[in-house]
Amino acid sequence: MRKIIDRVIAFGRLVRFSHTLFAMPFALTSVVLVSFSYKITLMKLIWIIVAMVGARSAAMGFNRIADREFDARNPRTKNREIPAEKISVGEAKLFVIAASLLLVFAAHELNPLCFYLSPVALGVVFFYSFTKRFTWLSHIFLGLGMGLAPVGAWLGIAGMFALPPIILGLTVVAWGAGFDIIYSLQDLNYDDQVGLFSMPKSLGVRKSLVVSSALHVIAFLLLLSLKFILPLQTIYLFGLGIVGVTLIHQHRIVKPDDLSKLNFAFFNMNAYLSVGLFVFTLIDVLK
Repeated sequence: MRKIIDRVIAFGRLVRFSHTLFAMPFALTSVVLVSFSYKITLMKLIWIIVAMVGARSAAMGFNRIADREFDARNPRTKNREIPAEKISVGEAKLFVIAASLLLVFAAHELNPLCFYLSPVALGVVFFYSFTKRFTWLSHIFLGLGMGLAPVGAWLGIAGMFALPPIILGLTVVAWGAGFDIIYSLQDLNYDDQVGLFSMPKSLGVRKSLVVSSALHVIAFLLLLSLKFILPLQTIYLFGLGIVGVTLIHQHRIVKPDDLSKLNFAFFNMNAYLSVGLFVFTLIDVLK
């Protein structure tokens, strides 16, 4: 039993399952917003969560496989499960296949449109893993993969596209790209050594932080725009204000000449922002 538990923990670490907390709230926020026009059933909600977990697990597992040689040479990542031989490449591939099938099956249970688009979603999130090899816009591609979550959640309920999920999806694109730029600062020297691309490498730390801030301003304005197309009220605006303050604080503690609080800004602030937005949106809709 202990060995089984250890394997489960190892695979959880492989895909950083705990970090699903970052993106899941945006998908659930989309579910809350779609409830203005469509009925939410428990089974629909369950399948959306299953699809989200499957998609993210497949994406992270694929990324770990694709980056295994780079991870093995990077002091920061050399102890990840594949380079450290805690999980074999074959095992990781089987895991990615299983997670992908989980997404496709959950999408099938939601509606035909989700089922037909599920391979497209997998293609987008898999493609991201190669973008750092040829473009410093890789951060945007990461955000694009994450931004599919709220759009997919809306489609899972409504079965059709609409403006609100597109806005929320674009929010996540800007939100995710902005945070990934900050996260990539810790690998600036390594990326330069091995020829990988990133915005900090191409533009420098100071300019990259300015771009990150601009992306988060865009994300905030997109969230604000939802107030004018959906019947959201004061509680949503209050929550959005907290999100804005959180973003400002995050950019204040990460400075070009002081990256000591980078991990706190990336992990803690990420979670606070997405969970806070979901909670205040839910309260506003349910009140």
